[in-house]
Amino acid sequence: MNNLNNKVAYITGGSKGIGYGIAKKLIDSGMRVAITSRTLEAAQEAAKSLTNDATRVLALQSDVSSLASEAAAVKATIAHFGGLDVLVANAGVGHFASIETLTEQAWKEMIDTNLTGVFNSVKASLDALKQSKGYIITISSLAGTNFFATASGYNASKFGLVGFSQAIMLDLRQYGIKVTTIMPGSVATHFGNHVPTDADAWKIQPEDIGLMVSDLLNMNPRTLPSKIEVRPSMPGK
Repeated sequence: MNNLNNKVAYITGGSKGIGYGIAKKLIDSGMRVAITSRTLEAAQEAAKSLTNDATRVLALQSDVSSLASEAAAVKATIAHFGGLDVLVANAGVGHFASIETLTEQAWKEMIDTNLTGVFNSVKASLDALKQSKGYIITISSLAGTNFFATASGYNASKFGLVGFSQAIMLDLRQYGIKVTTIMPGSVATHFGNHVPTDADAWKIQPEDIGLMVSDLLNMNPRTLPSKIEVRPSMPGK
């Protein structure tokens, strides 16, 4: 995009973890950012800690599993900032158990959030992104290409997300919209009710993913890294 100043990003699940790290970097790069959480209070608390300039951040409640909810949040973002340039579909959830004990509720929550949720975010943003010739970045996982025990539901959602992202990348190039999926390995976040500590210093940090997103947005428009795998350089012992 060459100049990120005053461009507008909509980030799902932006109140903590990877979404928060991306929001922080984009605000520091001069962008205006809308962040969502399942509760408005969580989004508002994150917005206050992201920047002292309230004109650069908008806190919204949205449930990505609902297309109507995402459409309302995107509409609010456009009404507030006057347009939309970037969608970061980040909201995600993980439940890990053998197929013998994995519940229907856990399966549905992962598919509805990690896969259908991204579909909903994209559908809600598409008209605005066509106008701006914008960018869609989906946050998948190395679990989207590497399967492992106790992850049948999570693997299914993330394998599906990688396939979805790569297919819409081909669909949307004709409109000047770029699509990239980022597939991180171990990240120091609150994912799975984990509380990051100094013991997580070896992991990818949320701000590292934020820098990656900023670099993608600054890349020459002729070049599109459509799928990025990212791992800790030195795995924990």
